Amino acid sequence: QVQLVESGGGLVQPGGSLRLSCVASGLDFSWYDMRWYRQAPGRERELVAAITSTGGSTNYADSVKGRFTISRDNAKNAVYLQMNSLKPEDTAVYYCNAYRVYFYKYDYWGQGTQVTVSS
Repeated sequence: QVQLVESGGGLVQPGGSLRLSCVASGLDFSWYDMRWYRQAPGRERELVAAITSTGGSTNYADSVKGRFTISRDNAKNAVYLQMNSLKPEDTAVYYCNAYRVYFYKYDYWGQGTQVTVSS
């Protein structure tokens, strides 16, 4: 059974930082590209950051470039999202996603963690 468990969300003031973690189990983690998505109330889920299975390549939404950093530790089956200079518009539920296409599409999601940026 595949599980992705996010942690690290919370309430932070504008300009502050948070580090989200996602620990995976039940899958060969090093085979999967990992992504962080977010969904704010009344808005569609959007891709925030992505990292390839080896960690050799990363990608970011324009809205978070220069502020967020995605990283992974395949030995720990974990992916991270370091979020700096947070803005109120970063408020959302953040989801971890494991994705792989190999004959079939393998697409797994965590339960989400709330990030609220407010003074």
